Amino acid sequence: MTTTEQLDPPQKVTWCTGCGNHGILAALKKAVLELDMPVHNLVITSGIGCSGKIPHYIGGLNSFHTLHGRPIPVATGIHMANKDLEVIVHAGDGDTLGEGLGHFVHAARRNVNLAVFIHNNGVMGLTKGQFSPAAPRGYVSNTSPPPPGAPMAPTNPVAQAITAGATFAARGFSGDQKALVKLMVEAVKHRGFAVVDILQPCVTWNRQLTWKFYNENTFSLQDNGHDVSNKLAALEKAFVDKGKIPIGVFYKVDAPDLAVDIALPEDVPLKDHITKLKDVQQIIDDLMI
Repeated sequence: MTTTEQLDPPQKVTWCTGCGNHGILAALKKAVLELDMPVHNLVITSGIGCSGKIPHYIGGLNSFHTLHGRPIPVATGIHMANKDLEVIVHAGDGDTLGEGLGHFVHAARRNVNLAVFIHNNGVMGLTKGQFSPAAPRGYVSNTSPPPPGAPMAPTNPVAQAITAGATFAARGFSGDQKALVKLMVEAVKHRGFAVVDILQPCVTWNRQLTWKFYNENTFSLQDNGHDVSNKLAALEKAFVDKGKIPIGVFYKVDAPDLAVDIALPEDVPLKDHITKLKDVQQIIDDLMI
């Protein structure tokens, strides 16, 4: 139903050569093709930062490039007013885990039917490489306090999602296209709040979390017989902070999503609603003194 030509970027891609975002964009396009649904049934929201440019670099899909930290509440509104749409959030680690962390936690608690893809490179790349909430303790950046570097432990997106109430939590790597596409497709198809923490190198600012590092220090959870329905086991794997980094689905269960238990108009989605100007004028007239 969807062709690769439809997904061609409407704007020139300006990410740095070698940026991990290129792998995320390529995987997203493949996932859209694999989902095999009309592109007008998909919506992307994004925040601020390098990840926020995703809507500008993929054609055919409806999108909303919103404020820093706000793509999840915007996506929630789109979904609740149009339950027949599949809504995908693209946001960076500084975006989702910093200013937007409260929205992230509450959307997970509410189990909103969204697929959230976190572009995680440990830095604020667009604003010259400050350490992000996902930066390892001791990471030295342009703004980290000397001499220790980042003076606190990083936020753990997978563990945060699971403890907050997400019903799908996974981690991917932008260099492993096959696995990342599979995770994206599974997240979009999942009914409920689905998070994919996507590890990606920032070749300009982050000299620690590199392509070489991730290629040598990641392994597949699914190759090791992990039980995705076991919450405690999922949290244990999510908190692994020594040795190699687990990649794959940590947790997946079925539970009612927010739209099931909240009163919503059932007649017509907002996208199909036709507003009559006469009715709007009547409302305005009624408000006039």
